[in-house]
Amino acid sequence: MNGVLIINKPMDFTSFDAVAVTRKVSGQRKLGHCGTLDPNATGVLPVLLGAATKAQDILPNHDKEYVAELRFGLSTDTLDIWGEVLREEKSEVSAKAFESILNNFRGDIMQVPPMYSALKLNGQRLYDLARQGIEVKREARPVTIYSLKAEAFNEKEQTAKIRVSCSKGTYIRSLIDDIGKALGTCAVMTALCRTQACGFSLSESISMDELKSSSPDEIKAKLLPIERLFVNYREVTVSEAQGIRFKNGGALGVERLRSLPKDVTQSEIFRVKFGEKFLGLGIIKDTELKIYKIFNV
Repeated sequence: MNGVLIINKPMDFTSFDAVAVTRKVSGQRKLGHCGTLDPNATGVLPVLLGAATKAQDILPNHDKEYVAELRFGLSTDTLDIWGEVLREEKSEVSAKAFESILNNFRGDIMQVPPMYSALKLNGQRLYDLARQGIEVKREARPVTIYSLKAEAFNEKEQTAKIRVSCSKGTYIRSLIDDIGKALGTCAVMTALCRTQACGFSLSESISMDELKSSSPDEIKAKLLPIERLFVNYREVTVSEAQGIRFKNGGALGVERLRSLPKDVTQSEIFRVKFGEKFLGLGIIKDTELKIYKIFNV
């Protein structure tokens, strides 16, 4: 069983829990996942089965989209509603001010990761240090906010909902905390749903209940092809003989690849296909297309 299963992870489930359920239901022993979701977050979790696990460390697309809810006037140690309250105050953020401040957080920004995160410092997870009451200085890191939209705002309740499309490494909790500070108050995340990850959307997902009630054959039928993980790469088609050579480890001369684009660049990675069959990934090295990763499916 080889492919990608998109799960709509529910609350109070870790990403590991979701993989464990998939393993039990599918009978597939070799599994992995892309983009860990916190237990309190819901949404898109791509689970890799069989040969798809070989893609885990080479995914070209790590961009994600989230819908998050937030509340002004509250601050916690985890930057979300589930943490220990550090500060509570009356906030008077207006809808106009909220809409306006979002402009400051679009595009390339610098962001300090939260203490309660899986980042490591000297071999220790930051959340392990945080649980010991230790706070360390974290350097701001560049992230990109491709899109940031206000989807709802309740001035009386001082709550809001935002939709965020962002690059790898972006912390929505930190974004919300920074928005609160920029408005002269504080803010915490109260709900988080990932609507897109690694090129997959919520509309392609199955629920945990649906997963648990599926048979191995039904799981297999719901798998998306491994090639979907690499749609950001251009494709090159090969002949049957070239395909056999490529899958056996042989490099292919660029001059013999008729479908290769003319604007190819050194070290560019391509999806290699024979007809509709995805063979794997090739990389341009000098005048040859060499193996980058083979997927034996």
